[in-house]
Amino acid sequence: MATATEHEKTASFQWRRWPETEALIDELTQQALSRNAFAQALAERLMPETGTIFQNWLDHFVVAGPPSFANRLTTLGYERTADTHGVGVPVYAHPGGVFPRIAVGPRPGGGEAVVKDVGIKVESVAAFSGAHDLGLKIQGYPMGPLRTARVPGEGTDLVVVERRAYLGFENFPSDAAREGRMKPHAAREALAARDLWVARRRRFEDDAEGFAVTEALVDKVIETAGSRDLACHLIFEVERDYWQSRNRAAQVQKARQDKLGLGWANHDHHTFRSSRRFFPNLIRIFTKLGFFLRESFHAGEHAGWGAQVLEHPTTGIVIFADLDLAPEEATQDFSHMSLPDLARPGTVGLWVALHGESILDSGMHHLEAQFEFDALRDGLKAQAGIETMKPFSDFPFLRQAFTAGERWAVSARRAGRALAEGWITHEQHDKFLREGTIGSHLENLQRREGYKGFNQQAVSAIIAATDPRLH
Repeated sequence: MATATEHEKTASFQWRRWPETEALIDELTQQALSRNAFAQALAERLMPETGTIFQNWLDHFVVAGPPSFANRLTTLGYERTADTHGVGVPVYAHPGGVFPRIAVGPRPGGGEAVVKDVGIKVESVAAFSGAHDLGLKIQGYPMGPLRTARVPGEGTDLVVVERRAYLGFENFPSDAAREGRMKPHAAREALAARDLWVARRRRFEDDAEGFAVTEALVDKVIETAGSRDLACHLIFEVERDYWQSRNRAAQVQKARQDKLGLGWANHDHHTFRSSRRFFPNLIRIFTKLGFFLRESFHAGEHAGWGAQVLEHPTTGIVIFADLDLAPEEATQDFSHMSLPDLARPGTVGLWVALHGESILDSGMHHLEAQFEFDALRDGLKAQAGIETMKPFSDFPFLRQAFTAGERWAVSARRAGRALAEGWITHEQHDKFLREGTIGSHLENLQRREGYKGFNQQAVSAIIAATDPRLH
């Protein structure tokens, strides 16, 4: 951890596994699928066509059950939230694991708990409806906080959920109205805010200018959107698009998921790389958007890297932000302290030197989404010849691997500076100009038992394995 104070602040982020909670979610899922023929058919298509399972897309359950069911949830790590699902129907969330929220209402006459609704998350309800030729009636305003549509079943309804920086269950929420997000021109302003980020300048001769311009633009996006949370949602939607435009594996997988109208709603975390000097600037941009600092890592004396994990409480977006660190910097607050260049940069620093800052011209190093590990690996290989690297986490509760890296061109200016600083050899300089070097990946992630954390030793291994000097 960065400092003693930081350690105390992040001590709660000691993620554990919740096998009994996962068993309950699987039980509720199977019950819901058995009571909705369309949902069952969708679930059967997911693995062969997208490399995912139904549980990767869960947004919430609505359960009618006895008081003992709510008591069971609390023993499994769930906590009651301030939200409700209609009058007198409390909503429970699991702060310690990756699990869907559960709304619990009474069951007249008693008996066992019954799933009334199962909600799945998508990027666009309209796209989902069109992909399946359903002609669904959509509730909620375009670009609004919540849009939903129902696919009735034989006992459980499938609710298709499109969220935009909102955790509640009202299609026309009063809180959003007070923020101005329900006014007649709100959709137009949201699109205008998104376009500010799409149209932004990313390349600067001076990175200090780039960060200053970008941070000022964040303020403008927030002002235009009328909401910090909505601005965050829109900015990361654009960042995923930019990363995808530069990564073939991402393009292939997004097309597979779009075929079923799902989009990137299964995203797990977004990885940004930064120089040491501008890392605090990057963190400041993210905190301005409403992110809080979760666990931080320093990976030991020989690893040469550190990372800050951030999470957004409303959108659910998670960031893994990494940088080079020297062994003696393990106790420093690197998220708030600018650090000078190392004499010889590590993997992260050299990647930034050759490609640029992730928040500027290079874009994200990778997006990690939740998949069924073997199904995604085999599907990408069979459909598009996309190879997957050796797993760097291979546990029953956490499996991770990068797709083979996307090779990007390296500019003469960047390669020349790296050579002049002594960071690369003449041979490496010439090879980078001739062949480029690895720029980005799609990460295949399979979580089990609700495990929310990261494997520090495994991350060290994959960072070392992707050093540009080795390729």
